[in-house]
Amino acid sequence: MKEKPGLVYLDTYVLQKDMRIRLPKEIIHNLNIQKGTTFFDIYLDSVKKEIVLKVKVD
Repeated sequence: MKEKPGLVYLDTYVLQKDMRIRLPKEIIHNLNIQKGTTFFDIYLDSVKKEIVLKVKVD
């Protein structure tokens, strides 16, 4: 699979039955986020079939 420049592959996870997706622990350390308090903006690129999560900045 060809990756976009700047993307870092971390792992593959299954979509849970309750629609949750586990995030790798490396995300917490690399993005300096907090469990239970950090919000993400979610984007869908339906042409490329990609979901993008961005840390919400207030």
